[in-house]
Order: sequence, then structure tokens, then C-alpha cells
Amino acid sequence: MMENHVWVDCTQLTQPEIDRVLSSCYERYLIDSKQYSNNKETFTGKKLVLRCETTEELQELLEEKVDCIVMSNSSEVLRAAKTAGYKTAYFNQVTDYERLKHTAQVGIQYDHVLVQFFDETNIPLELLIATFQKYKTMQLLKYVGSYEEMQVVLHVMEHGSDGVVVQTRDVEELVKCGNLLEKTTDKIELLEGEVLSIEHLGAGHRVCVDTTSILKENEGMLIGSTAKGGILVSSETHHLPYMELRPFRVNAGAIHSYIWNHEQTSYLSELRAGSPVWTVDTDGNARKVYVGRVKIETRPLLKITVAVGGDTINTIVQDDWHIRILGPGATVLNASCLKKGDKVMAYKLSGGRHVGIQIDEYLDEK
Repeated sequence: MMENHVWVDCTQLTQPEIDRVLSSCYERYLIDSKQYSNNKETFTGKKLVLRCETTEELQELLEEKVDCIVMSNSSEVLRAAKTAGYKTAYFNQVTDYERLKHTAQVGIQYDHVLVQFFDETNIPLELLIATFQKYKTMQLLKYVGSYEEMQVVLHVMEHGSDGVVVQTRDVEELVKCGNLLEKTTDKIELLEGEVLSIEHLGAGHRVCVDTTSILKENEGMLIGSTAKGGILVSSETHHLPYMELRPFRVNAGAIHSYIWNHEQTSYLSELRAGSPVWTVDTDGNARKVYVGRVKIETRPLLKITVAVGGDTINTIVQDDWHIRILGPGATVLNASCLKKGDKVMAYKLSGGRHVGIQIDEYLDEK
């Protein structure tokens, strides 16, 4: 999954407002040459996009050898920047079809295309995405004014634009956007665990987590009874003789269980429609998806105790053949057929949990 690029346009902000926004997690900060000249120290260590309207402004940057991307609506400025070895960003406002065609024709010459639309429809954006998709070395970024709009734009035509430029005079909204730019993908270290015992329990409440995404055959959720860790419970993407597959679902486990969500945990009982959760594949690739529905029913339960990383953890799942646990090499193990000595993929942590956040303290969970 490609990571989207999120920039912030600071050209309409005052210096105190910029100071607030600089504390957020934007990839790049777009400013004009005057803002840079007046406050060079402020932008030290930040990745910049500098807007240049004239070749004179560009010349000042060249003389100082400023490390940045040069952004302009002027082809003359951008050609000069390219000649000088700078990455370039072509900016245009699209108000009609002629400007859309012009953006498509001119934009392919540069590294980035920054486009601002004024219509409610996403059709012009879709047309540019389709036009630029064969140019693998360039990136298309759309101007947005809020976090909600940002989420929509990044998913237009499945993969969305390559990124967005957030622009608003509402500094609180800018800070909110920056603070919410958390990772949507990650890499975690999974370990090989060994099954120590299987115990058939009585009836209890188990949770099916239905997501709004299609999950892969080697993908599931990390589920555990304690903060020490959990095992990788598979998505319902494997053959079931008497029912259709549910590739959006993980029959996760007993209601008390932890589910790992990036650096935090949630109880399965806490999940609701719209909750973010992380799915993980057997290679340790994790991604954020969203809950569409949580289904809780009474079912017989199975306790799986596993040795991993010098410790012992357990996971309680529904006691049925169609519940799958993922093992090394993406092997698929039927929960009710597990036996002592079987290998499963597991996640091991130290420390305790307080409202889902890891803390370093003595904790003994059994």
C-alpha cells in the first residue's frame, strides 16, 4: 500500500499561526519566498515547498541553495528550477474543462501537480488521476480544506490522488489534520509461537469483527487475553463447506480479549462501527481498517495457550473448525484441530496496559 503525501499550505497564515502548524506532522510545508526570507530560522529542519512567482524570486533561492521543492504556476520559473536541479511542482486552479486539459498537458513535465478545484464533484480529479496514472515518477496532489475532505480525496478511484495540500485559515483545523496524520501502514515483528495446550471451555460471548475492507488470505487480527501478546487469528478467506466466505470478517475471539491497534490495544467489547483497527499479515505488514459491524453471540469457546519469546500467552476463540489460526509461511490451522507442538504466528510485548496504552510497570496476568 502506497503512503499518501500530505502537505500544508501556510502562505495565507501569519507567523504566529505558522508556528502552531509547524508542531504538527505534515510531510512538507508550503510557504512563499518572502515568508522564508523573513523567518529562515523558523523553518530549519522542515521539508519545504517554496512558491515562486517570478524568476527573480527563484534566483534568490538559487543563490542561497535552499533545499526545497519549487512550486509555481509559471512554466518559465519551473523550467529554470528544473535546469538548476530542483524538484518542481506545477500549480493550477481548475475552474472549467479547458483549464483541466491544460493542467493535464503541462503537468506531465514536472515532479508534482498541485491542483485546486472549486466544484463539489470529484469527476475532474478522477480525470486527472486517470491521465497521470501511467507517469510513475510524478505525483498529483489536490487542495483540501478539512480533514473530512482529505479522507474522501485520498480514496477517489480506489487509490485516490497521490496526496493532498491542506489549506484553510482555520488553524485549529490545520492542527487537527496534522495531528491525525497517523500511519495507515506499519511493520511489526511477529514471532513463531508453540502451542502448549488446548482447553475446551464452556459457552461464552465471542466477537466477530466485520471490517469495511477486503482482507487477504494471510491476514488477520492479533488477539490475546493478556497484555503480554496475542496470536494471529485469520480472516474468513478460506474454504468453508457449508457457507459463503466473509473476506471482510475476523471471527476474533472472546469478548474480554485485547485486539492490537498500532501501538495501543482495545478490548473487543469496546469496538463499534467506525472504530479503527489494525489487520496484520503473516509477514508482519500491518494496516489500519475500519469496523463496519461488531457481532456478539454466545458460542462454545477454546483456550489456546502458546509459548512465545520466553513467555506464555493465551487466546480464547470460538471452539469450531472454521476458526482459523495463521502459522509460519501463511499456513492455515483449524482452531479445533490444534494440538500441542503446533506453530502459530504470535506477537509478544513487555510491560502492562493502562486504558490500552503500554506502560512500564510490574504486571502479572494469568
